[in-house]
Amino acid sequence: MTELSSPFTEEKIRALKVGDEVLISGVIHTGRDAVHKYLHEGGQLPPGVSLRDGILYHCGPVVLKHDDGTWKATAAGPTTSIREEPYQAQIIGDFGLRGVIGKGGMGEKTVAACKEFGCVYLHAIGGAAQVLAECIKKVRDVYFYEKFGAPEAIWEFEVEDFPAVVTIDAHGNSLHKEVLAKSQAELAKRL
Repeated sequence: MTELSSPFTEEKIRALKVGDEVLISGVIHTGRDAVHKYLHEGGQLPPGVSLRDGILYHCGPVVLKHDDGTWKATAAGPTTSIREEPYQAQIIGDFGLRGVIGKGGMGEKTVAACKEFGCVYLHAIGGAAQVLAECIKKVRDVYFYEKFGAPEAIWEFEVEDFPAVVTIDAHGNSLHKEVLAKSQAELAKRL
């Protein structure tokens, strides 16, 4: 198990390989369909928000607001990442991302962007939303809440020991592609 803590430098990211298990600690941001489309079309991040050398989590969390104005994440599982494939490569390059967390993998454009810009795709466990929420030690802020609604907003989380597996590394390797090729080869033997 590799401890991956902020700052998420290119050196740390390029040292990771497909199959590495990581525990992420530091600040991460969420971003789903609405945010990806908005940024892809030239939208700007709110003042004070930077994704450079950061990790973007494909997640629509369940977050409760307390009477004192603070937030608590109660469920924060990954959403299916392939929906962001039309946008992800450009966002990695334009905003200097070092990591993307989600589930299910991504396509060739994202694999190429990870290699070019020094980024990894980190697979989080689907169906473990409450367990993953326990890794969120603080909800630091929320952006675009009114514009996109709670699930599609950008949430800024402080996480500790958030578990994930590197399934696309910064060297052009994709575990998703390997599994698909092996599965297709096995299927071909049986047909």
